[in-house]
Amino acid sequence: MIASMTGFARREATGEWGTLVCELRSVNHRFLEAGFRLPDELRSAEGELRTRLAQKLRRGKVDCSMSYRRPAGVNGSFEVDALALERLLHAAQTVARSLHGPSTVNVLDVLRWPGVLQEEGAGGEALLAAAGALFAATLEDLSAARAREGQRLRELLEQRCSALDALVSTVRARVPEVQARARTRLNERIAELAAQVDRERLEQELALLLQRLDIDEELERLTGHVAEVRRVIGGAEPAGRRLDFLMQELNREANTLSSKSQDLETTRSAVDMKVLIEQMREQVQNAE
Repeated sequence: MIASMTGFARREATGEWGTLVCELRSVNHRFLEAGFRLPDELRSAEGELRTRLAQKLRRGKVDCSMSYRRPAGVNGSFEVDALALERLLHAAQTVARSLHGPSTVNVLDVLRWPGVLQEEGAGGEALLAAAGALFAATLEDLSAARAREGQRLRELLEQRCSALDALVSTVRARVPEVQARARTRLNERIAELAAQVDRERLEQELALLLQRLDIDEELERLTGHVAEVRRVIGGAEPAGRRLDFLMQELNREANTLSSKSQDLETTRSAVDMKVLIEQMREQVQNAE
């Protein structure tokens, strides 16, 4: 089933550890690109959350945000992470040696640095487990939202495919008439010249003319590409890149058909095909 890259999901969970809110938003993108905004208590979980996301989604730009609120009435004491403080001061000294003038380190700036000051009782295994479970559930909701949007996308593409099939049938039905008119015009021009014509040579010239006007191959390829689009959007694998390629092929055949056309109605049909293909191309940009 084709899936869209556009979707939104939000979940909230509350327990003894406090309240968590998770929001996921995704839009179209060539590859999978994820941005995380997590509270300090959950920064250590970012790697695992990224892995879960990559296992579930293939493409799209995904914004992941999670907020945390401690239980009401819980007042923990503050502790300094000695190891984090040591690393920060070492980095500050390295920078200070590179400066030409005197420099000072503000104590409050040091305490504001992520990871240096920790609140006792904040975080913990229970909070990390709850955050993981909440993220997984929100990710499932996002996948479901993208699948629903993908179903609407599939319906739109199917409508365009049916319209293309109808145009191909219209053009194919006009081929005998177009060829007969080409033969008639050639005979009329010869008659106007009032010249003796080698009938065998005339037939050869007519065959070359009809060959240049022949659009059977283009019509067959258009029909085949439309059938492939239907197969792809009905399959279970991600379809975005394959559909991108098929839109290029459809557009190429429609352009060739237009350039070969010596018939006004056929030219109009070719233009209508290109309009439909462009609409499809814009739609498949959002397919995973």
